Amino acid sequence: MIYLQLFLSFFKIGLFGFGGGLAILSLIQMEVERYGWMSQQEFVDIVAVSQVTPGPIGINCATYVGYTTAGFWGSVLATSAIVLPSLIIMLSICKAYFWLNKKFHDNPYFTQTLRMLRFTVLGLIASAALLLIKPTNFIDSVSWIIFALVAFFTVLPQWYKNKVTVVLSHPILLIVLAGIAGYFIYR
Repeated sequence: MIYLQLFLSFFKIGLFGFGGGLAILSLIQMEVERYGWMSQQEFVDIVAVSQVTPGPIGINCATYVGYTTAGFWGSVLATSAIVLPSLIIMLSICKAYFWLNKKFHDNPYFTQTLRMLRFTVLGLIASAALLLIKPTNFIDSVSWIIFALVAFFTVLPQWYKNKVTVVLSHPILLIVLAGIAGYFIYR
């Protein structure tokens, strides 16, 4: 019965828990208190461990609650249950996208809509970047130049596609190059 309670509780949390890990901690706490899986102090300790452990705090917390409640299989079940709703939703969206793309590939309205969505995504990324542009993050003109180069090579392949720009715009390569540049400039 404990396995069913764990699965249903964490599946519900994964399905309705919007806003990230910290936002769903109260939902996890409600379920822990509802079923009496652990004391308040044990839950606080689990939250503290979840915060310092690599990975999303909600998933870490689900893993620890599952483990303390029902051992290894409880942790596997709670972790799977909290991730399962997101997995199902994303697979459904991908399936719908591929079906729509196959069905409407030659439709100019569909193609134009997808093309315009690229600019929407670019705008969202630019918005996030603008929130990070603060004097504390840019200590001199060299850091602005590094930022501008990374931004340029991120956007460049959208207009000019060849092997060089695709390789130079790879996110991991850009992060590594920016880190190397920062190391040599600011050491």
